[in-house]
Amino acid sequence: MTRVVDRAAWPRREIFDFFSPMSQPFFSVTFKQDVTKLVQFTRENRLSFYYSLVYLSTRAVNSVEAFRYALRGEDLVLFDRRIPSFTDLKPGAETFHIVTLPMEEDLRSFCAAAGAKSAAQTAFLDQEDSLDLIYFSCLPWVELTALTNERNFDPDDAVPRIAWGKYAEEQGRKVLHISLELNHRFVDGLHVGRFHEALNEELRGL
Repeated sequence: MTRVVDRAAWPRREIFDFFSPMSQPFFSVTFKQDVTKLVQFTRENRLSFYYSLVYLSTRAVNSVEAFRYALRGEDLVLFDRRIPSFTDLKPGAETFHIVTLPMEEDLRSFCAAAGAKSAAQTAFLDQEDSLDLIYFSCLPWVELTALTNERNFDPDDAVPRIAWGKYAEEQGRKVLHISLELNHRFVDGLHVGRFHEALNEELRGL
């Protein structure tokens, strides 16, 4: 479901207007994330760590309203939720493909659906770009500390881009870095903080 928002009454209108003339309104943030419990949970339940973190991160994004705004033509719209779209590799492959599918009701169902969709997919991309996506990527071969993404440079682009690398041991804990690339016209550092808090809540709830 998508709702058109009255831009004149939007509390963020002044900030949006401030950043709108800028040719590069995007910013990146990377933060450290403890994933000890997720590593343990996915091992015990034989689930994909990657698909699980995509699922939990999507839930965290959708819990923060600022991440769900976009421009559709001249209209400011608010999505009820965003949909994950993530890079993936088949076993033994060296070229990735992009998997897009709606959220399932629970983590196990999403992991099963994501694995099946990825395994069956024969094209690099089987869905056209949409405004309501989240772009996910992972570099499991390196400890990621920062990241930028390729893009057609469009200042109206409000799709969040989220990535992480491999986790590492740190004082007995499993940690990785999560990188977000966002449009400052829609999202501030405060909202990144709320996303981080929401993701921690999702991880604690496992």
